[in-house]
Parts: sequence; C-alpha cells; structure tokens
Amino acid sequence: MGKRRIYTGTVVSDKMQKTRIVRTVRMGKHAKYGKIMKIFNKFKAHDEKNLSKAGDVVRIEETRPISKDKRFRVIEIIKKAELPELELNDSPEALQAVGKPKSTGEKEA
Repeated sequence: MGKRRIYTGTVVSDKMQKTRIVRTVRMGKHAKYGKIMKIFNKFKAHDEKNLSKAGDVVRIEETRPISKDKRFRVIEIIKKAELPELELNDSPEALQAVGKPKSTGEKEA
C-alpha cells in the first residue's frame, strides 16, 4: 500500500452535505517560459461531521473513493475562518448606515 497524499487548502464551498470543496495552491514552473506561477487545484473532500465552513484552512488526506468525485477526507481544521463582528446597535446612525430609514416620523421625498 502506497503513502497517502496530504494537502493543505482553503474550503471554498460548503453547500453540499458532508462534502467540502477544498482549493490547494502550489508553485510550479512554466514548461516553456520558466516563469514561476501559482497552480490551483480543487478537490472534493468528505467531512463526516460537517464541522468545516467556507474560508477555513483544512488538511485533507487521500482515501478510498467515497463517491464519483470524492477521493479525499478532511482530517483536521487548521484555522477557522474569521467572520466580521457585527454590532447590534439600534441607533439612528447605525440603521441609516445599513439602508434603513430613520423612524422619527419624517417623510423622505
């Protein structure tokens, strides 16, 4: 039995149940021109407990075929995605900033 490939990548989609699409990056040289460039690959990976979300950095490992396209599984979440913090502030300035009109009784033209 050969050694299983292990990649580190970013989850770009978590819309399927127990399946994540993970994008990996590697550096490669162009065959003719020799320019160093980024090469991106996307793999479908099995996430049994649905723990990873879009934006997370995960480690995936090659495994037996789970479905037509899935040949990898998520073995660990290295870094969770950073979500922007939202303030729950009902001040008129905050409501107007998100596009809601003021409720002061004024009518806008």
